[in-house]
Amino acid sequence: MNALDTLKGIIGQLTHILVAAIGLGVVAGIVFGGDTWFVGAVLDSLLDVVTKLGEAGLVGLLVAAMLIGLLK
Repeated sequence: MNALDTLKGIIGQLTHILVAAIGLGVVAGIVFGGDTWFVGAVLDSLLDVVTKLGEAGLVGLLVAAMLIGLLK
């Protein structure tokens, strides 16, 4: 059980790092424009996800709620 707890902790920490990197990419894209390789990729990917969830209607809303719940 200890190994499972360790693995869950590592995955949780990696998730926090990735969420912070996404936030940094969005803010940098707003401040500096979306022409750089990292910032442009983050903004494009985020807009693609939002578009796909919006096209999915109620299912997209449920998926968005699940994703928000997982990231808390």
